[in-house]
Amino acid sequence: MAPRHRLHDNAGTVRRLQRLVVEKPWGRDDIPCEYGDFRGRRIGEIWFAHPDGDAAPLMVKFLFTSERLSVQVHPDDAAAKAAGLARGKDECWLVLAADAHAQLGAGLTVDTDRDALRAAALDGSIVDLIDWRAAAKDDFVYNPAGTIHAIGAGLTIVEVQQNIDRTYRLYDYGRPRDLHLDEGLAVARLDPAADPRDRRIDGTADAKLVSGPYFHVLHLTGPVDPRAIAQVEGELTFVPLSAGCHAAGTAVSLGEAVLLGDPSLIAIEPGGRALLCWAT
Repeated sequence: MAPRHRLHDNAGTVRRLQRLVVEKPWGRDDIPCEYGDFRGRRIGEIWFAHPDGDAAPLMVKFLFTSERLSVQVHPDDAAAKAAGLARGKDECWLVLAADAHAQLGAGLTVDTDRDALRAAALDGSIVDLIDWRAAAKDDFVYNPAGTIHAIGAGLTIVEVQQNIDRTYRLYDYGRPRDLHLDEGLAVARLDPAADPRDRRIDGTADAKLVSGPYFHVLHLTGPVDPRAIAQVEGELTFVPLSAGCHAAGTAVSLGEAVLLGDPSLIAIEPGGRALLCWAT
C-alpha cells in the first residue's frame, strides 16, 4: 500500500488527478462547456482517479442527473470490513445546479422494520418512504453510511466520499440491474435520519462543511483567506467549483482536481470558489 500522506513529505508537489468521464443512461447531454467538451454524450459522472487506487481514503466526483438514481444504501466500516472491504462509505453532496423541481432523498419519513422495508423495496413503494427534499443550488447534505438515499433528476452535484466502490441497490425503477436486498437491509437505518450538518451554504463565504470522522471538506472562496487554511495539513484534494482557481500558479479548471500538500499553493480569484478535502 502506498503511504497515505506521501505528498506531505514534499509539500510543493502538485499532481493533477486523472479524470474519468462516465456515461450513464440517467446522465445529461447538456452539461455546461466549462466542465469540458463532451459533444452531446450523456455524461453521468466525472471521477478523479487517485494514484494510490483503492488504497486512497477519499474519492471526489461530479454527478449530472436527468433521471432519479436508484434507492440505495452503503455499509459502515464494521459491515464493510466484515464483507472483506477496506472501509465503509460515508458521503456528502453539495448541489451546484438544480432544475426547478429537483429533489434529494435522504433517510426515511417514518420508522419501519426490515420485513416492511423489504416488501416496499419489492413493490416499489419504498420510493414513498424516502424523505424527498426540494434541492437548490448550494444545498449541502451529509449522508452517513446506513442511510437509505436517492438522488433525483435535474441536478449537478459534487460528491465527496470514503473511497469504496460498494453500493447496495434496494430499488431501481425497473432498470435491468441487480438489487442487493439482503446486504442492503442488513445495514440500513430503519428510522428518519436528518444529519445536523445538512444546510444551505453561502456560496460566497468560506465554511467548514465536514470535520470528520472520516474526512474533512472546506468550502473556499476567493481571494483565499490565509486564516481559513492555517490548520489544514496532509494530502489535500483541491476541486474548483468555478473558473479562477489555481494551484502553484497553474490554472485548474472546473471539472478538474489536483493533489497537493501545501494549502498556501492555492489561489482563487475574487468571485471564485472551490472545495479542499482531506482524510482524517
